[in-house]
Amino acid sequence: MATQQNATRTAVSFSEEERAAMKEHAQELKTAARRGSRAAKADGENDVLAKIAQMQDSDRVLAERIHAIVKTNAPGLTPKLWYGMPSYAKDGKVVLFFQSAEKFKARYATLGFNDIATLDDGTMWPSAFALTKLTAADEKAIGALVQKAVR
Repeated sequence: MATQQNATRTAVSFSEEERAAMKEHAQELKTAARRGSRAAKADGENDVLAKIAQMQDSDRVLAERIHAIVKTNAPGLTPKLWYGMPSYAKDGKVVLFFQSAEKFKARYATLGFNDIATLDDGTMWPSAFALTKLTAADEKAIGALVQKAVR
């Protein structure tokens, strides 16, 4: 009986999109290992720009703006693909990422910050934001978040 219950509890079903993202991540790791650290930043940026160029129009516009905001506000971050998403890393660890709406068939894109981002504000703070479009005020707020994330 215990074996049956354990089998039931451990059965995990990933969506097709999640499985595809995991395969992309495995390929990204292989590519990074082949390139070595010297070429990683330039190649990573090319990879990110190519991924952005493949996005549908609404996601592409958002991703292009996020890329520009990150480059302006945290030029020391290294662009790289992470689970097939444009991301920006510090010392090899992803600080923030852009997830297109199309990738997981969501109604909005996501700008997410990982735990390495220093966005701490008391005992609770946001670490992901839904995006449908960006206003000038949104861009300014994202720039401030990016700067805070890398302090």
